[in-house]
Amino acid sequence: MLAPNSDRPHAVIIGSGFGGLAAAIRLGARGYRVTVLEKLDGPGGRASVFRQDGFTFDAGPTIVTAPFLFEDLWRLCGRELSEDVELKALTPFYRIRFDDGETFDCTPDAQTMRDEVARLSPDDVVGYENFMRLAEEIYKIGFERLGHVPFSSWSDMVRVLPDLIRLESYRSVYGLVSKYVRDPNIRLVLSFHSLFVGGNPFSVTSIYGLISFLERRWGVHFPMGGMGALVAGLARLIEGQGSEIRYDAEVEQILLDGRTARGVRLISGETIMSDIVVSNADSAWTYRNLLPGKSRRRWTNRKIDRARYSMGLFVWYFGTSRRYPAIPHHTILLSPRYRELLRDIFDHKHLADDMSLYLHRPTATDPSLAPEGCDAFYVLSPVPHLDAGIDWPTKAESYRQAIAKRLSEVALPGFEEHIVTSRIMTPLDFQTRLHAFKGAGFGLEPTLTQSAWFRPHNRSEDIENLYLVGAGTHPGAGVPGVLSSARILESLVPNAATFKRG
Repeated sequence: MLAPNSDRPHAVIIGSGFGGLAAAIRLGARGYRVTVLEKLDGPGGRASVFRQDGFTFDAGPTIVTAPFLFEDLWRLCGRELSEDVELKALTPFYRIRFDDGETFDCTPDAQTMRDEVARLSPDDVVGYENFMRLAEEIYKIGFERLGHVPFSSWSDMVRVLPDLIRLESYRSVYGLVSKYVRDPNIRLVLSFHSLFVGGNPFSVTSIYGLISFLERRWGVHFPMGGMGALVAGLARLIEGQGSEIRYDAEVEQILLDGRTARGVRLISGETIMSDIVVSNADSAWTYRNLLPGKSRRRWTNRKIDRARYSMGLFVWYFGTSRRYPAIPHHTILLSPRYRELLRDIFDHKHLADDMSLYLHRPTATDPSLAPEGCDAFYVLSPVPHLDAGIDWPTKAESYRQAIAKRLSEVALPGFEEHIVTSRIMTPLDFQTRLHAFKGAGFGLEPTLTQSAWFRPHNRSEDIENLYLVGAGTHPGAGVPGVLSSARILESLVPNAATFKRG
């Protein structure tokens, strides 16, 4: 059994995703001795890296939309982000290809965006501008004012209700967008962003309309070396603080003294005692699998099981022996069905024959991620989570082939002849590899009744000295949300100098 030193309070962090790494840095800067425990053999969690046959694949996130959140972490350690990681601004952010072959480039320039809207639907330019003004206001309230504020009590929710009502947060993103523009394709362009945080645009709260302005305000960036360069940089900062990251260290149970967290036990049997525990594991997994049912009053098994979860993800990573210079860094290839396909995924839990795809070609920006003359890709297809009962070990290959057929038809003719490396992840892998409850790619779905106070709190409602960061807690999924969840700890966890051991 490892006990904490007597000089500084000890914080154990479960998981080394962006939330866990950011939490470790912030707690280290506040005087804590920090031990990060990671189930995998390297850091990153959903943002880990696969290296295969000379190719480098980011497993999950592919963009940085709020670089200042990373800059804050580097400055806490007395360094500048630019000293360790080069962020490159992308233009376009994404190219959206509609099923009829028409395209729309999302860019940082306001006039270029107006021109794109005018090209597809001249009558919607004024409505587009009005929506973007509202998106800016939502951003100022939802991100700047509330994104780093804990919702620990019902009164916190009551205080913001007037703003939420005024900004029509009771509407869905798609419903709000539809008030301003009429063209179906423009509505899609302005509403699809919520899928980046696991939300169905037809049911997620319109507060996520802020993403459109977040991208305009800060741009979309890609780190040279891949997202793994940010993960590796954060890990070095933690070690530079004198803290520790342990790999192949899966937590089996959070140890309790009554209703107070006192440490963790690993599946190896090793016990590590601590003064506080921070879980960057999936929030549903944390409550359902790491804590005994008798210790939980709010997050009971019944409540967890009946909650709504984000879609699953089928991700195919592949490398080619030639380059495809006409393919931009990000391409979104849309099915002829939008609402119906999302209904199949989120509501019916049905694996449809058609699909919308997110194609990532990082070598468009950083050729070093593949051997010379080659390209690295990943293609992501939203699919139902594991409640669908899909037999992925049997179905995965035929589904990959269906994706390959679609890609060959609309983006990469004949590309299969040039594939030299390949790997897939299904919702089942998200469950077994990442402990994602139900294999959901982003945890709880960010509906209004599962946001802010209604979401698992950053300071556990059930257990003293247990804190939560990551996609499954407030403010939600996506890299900015996950980093903000760690920033919230600064208003919840006392400085080490004033921490009182119970």
